[in-house]
Amino acid sequence: MKTLKTTLLTLALGSLLVGSAVAQTSSTSTTSGAGPGVYDPGHPRVNEVNAREQNQQNRIANGVKSGQLTPGEASRLEKKENRIVKQEQRDMAKNNGHLTKAEQAKINREQNKVSKDIYRDKHNAKTN
Repeated sequence: MKTLKTTLLTLALGSLLVGSAVAQTSSTSTTSGAGPGVYDPGHPRVNEVNAREQNQQNRIANGVKSGQLTPGEASRLEKKENRIVKQEQRDMAKNNGHLTKAEQAKINREQNKVSKDIYRDKHNAKTN
């Protein structure tokens, strides 16, 4: 009877450890492909979104460097970009690291809005 209890206890602890490791692995790996400049060969939709995010980050940085964007404008644009990245991460977490066509289309619409904001802010007349 003692060996049966020991065996059952060992099996229970082993399955707890395995379950915990699987949960940790799946929760961290499902969104690791999200973000500007990140490339993952198995996720073309994610790669397209990330490439666009990186391009817009570069446009903001160039606007600050050239003086076309004020620090306040850049901060506002960065906040909008970060919201899109967080949305991408949430969407990817729901779909095992992938984006559906509908999610990609929604992110694309959001990126279009930010792109227009970047253009508008870089080309508005600054007063000194």
